[in-house]
Amino acid sequence: MYRLLATTSLVVCAVPALAQEDAPAVFPSATATYSPYLSEDYPNQVFFGDTHLHTSYSADAGMIGNTLGPADAYLFAKGEAVVSSMGVPARLARPLDFLVVADHSEGLGVSPLLAEANPIVTEEPFGAKLFALLQVGDSPGAYDLWRTGKIDRTNTLADNEAVSEIAWEQITEAAETASTPGAFTAFIGYEWTSMPNGNNLHRVVVYRDGKALADRMIPLSSDRNPDPEALWEWMQTYEDETGGKLLAIPHNGNVSNGLMFDDVTLSGGPLTEDYAAARMRWEPLYEVTQMKGDGETHPFLSTDDAFADFETWDKGSFGPAPKTPEMLPREYAREAYKRGLAYEAALGRNPFKFGMIGSTDSHTSLSTTQENNFFGKISALEPTSDPIRMEEVITGRGSGPEGQQRAWQTSAAGLAAVWARENTREALWDAMARKEVYATTGTRIRVRVFAGYDFEKTDLPRADFDAHGYANGVPMGSDLAVDADGRAPRLMVRALRDPDGANLDRIQIVKGWLNADGTTAERVYDIACGGRALVPEGCDGAVGNTVDAANATWTNDIGQAILAGFWEDPEFDAAQRAFYYVRVLEIPTPRWTTYDAKVFGIEIPDGAPASIQERAYTSPIWYTP
Repeated sequence: MYRLLATTSLVVCAVPALAQEDAPAVFPSATATYSPYLSEDYPNQVFFGDTHLHTSYSADAGMIGNTLGPADAYLFAKGEAVVSSMGVPARLARPLDFLVVADHSEGLGVSPLLAEANPIVTEEPFGAKLFALLQVGDSPGAYDLWRTGKIDRTNTLADNEAVSEIAWEQITEAAETASTPGAFTAFIGYEWTSMPNGNNLHRVVVYRDGKALADRMIPLSSDRNPDPEALWEWMQTYEDETGGKLLAIPHNGNVSNGLMFDDVTLSGGPLTEDYAAARMRWEPLYEVTQMKGDGETHPFLSTDDAFADFETWDKGSFGPAPKTPEMLPREYAREAYKRGLAYEAALGRNPFKFGMIGSTDSHTSLSTTQENNFFGKISALEPTSDPIRMEEVITGRGSGPEGQQRAWQTSAAGLAAVWARENTREALWDAMARKEVYATTGTRIRVRVFAGYDFEKTDLPRADFDAHGYANGVPMGSDLAVDADGRAPRLMVRALRDPDGANLDRIQIVKGWLNADGTTAERVYDIACGGRALVPEGCDGAVGNTVDAANATWTNDIGQAILAGFWEDPEFDAAQRAFYYVRVLEIPTPRWTTYDAKVFGIEIPDGAPASIQERAYTSPIWYTP
């Protein structure tokens, strides 16, 4: 056998020598190229993550049961199994690509320092009171003291830089340790938590930088000044002094009681061109969907939109004031986009020209957005048959039932999707800054959209769809230049379902525009349907519903795994300012409350839907004449 193998090898080796005698060898020249990808520089991957997660280093998490710190949060996000604060084992179906641990800057790290009896807090007068309550097991009393102390200004730890400095260095170290460029990005960040009169003006600050720069300035507390413009000034100082880069992401306008997209500044001044420029300089994104409800639109505002009433939180905020109808236009993204067009016409700048992402705002250190793996808003609401899991009051504690939102109304949402070339802080942050991002309600739908004037329907199945889109148009988050011939924008969209999730129901284009008389308008167009015909009125009928609520199951017998749509604006007016964004809907699947009912043998709460239609919202493309 050995002699046969040896003989065969001699024959094989001899062949190239004979061929070389017959023809000259051909080698690539120094300038020749073969690979078509050498010059590619456009974003070719989508990465999913969470830009808004709290750990035990946040007082409203650590004082009410959360024992997991930033390092635990990053391990969980990377796909490791962990044991929750309530002792329940947990793991993600698939790891995240990136995570921002965004603990509150107000009282940053006080809870773990109390837990370890660190004298820097236990020997401080207010801290001693908190410590005494925690020692006897009265964590609700400790948190109530913390909360009321912030209101009456007796909480001396809420803005204690000596305490924050210790915690901040631990947080940045955890991020440095967890980050693996190319595989997982651990962003450094924090939440600036402004609450004027109990209304939500929160922002998450995200660093492009690493520990060396981030450690040079302690995060700003809103207790110093609750005005977002003060945060922007602090961000400018940071960039000037360190050479680093920051952006801020507002969230939950739906519980701001009309303040998030107000017609005046927080100090009561008019919106100006400088204000609009500063807001978009520092806040290029908006967290449109998360646990405290969905903020795309509201049925009161979008009366012709059949899908507008989705995970709606509209009863009030954290203060005692109830919600009133006139607040709603200043709370939701779609209406802000429309009003932004009017402001741009008047001021020369649009203060509401933001991209959209989703994230969780979970206070459990666990970024769980799947309906069958939802660990609640806070640790006390982790999976259990205890009624607290459903009935705990989240907002409106100071009001009656008419102003309260309860735990069962919490959403298992959401995720930020980012188009970039690589999984690094720099690449992901830059994509966020240019708004090439989209939001999902927790699912991992892949969505691509390009707008231009030369696209054709035949471009949809192109093998080089992305390259063609970038070469001949603009992606989500961009401005579409005016066409010299006044042609209408053409959009081409592709959507692919979550590999572990539900089929797709439809793709929609949401358009908003500014009329000549200064009024604004909107319309939603179906452009692709999962398994049904697309007729002039839209998708021909509802997609259906396979959810078996009793067993918390569903099937992919309806809808389609891949959808693509081509659309040319049929009502285009070249003189009108407009925006376009894509909304993709899945088929119905069981809501987390339905899974809980099956697992724990409890009743689905009155008013809770048995199913949910998860969705994605892309950042808009703006047209400005």
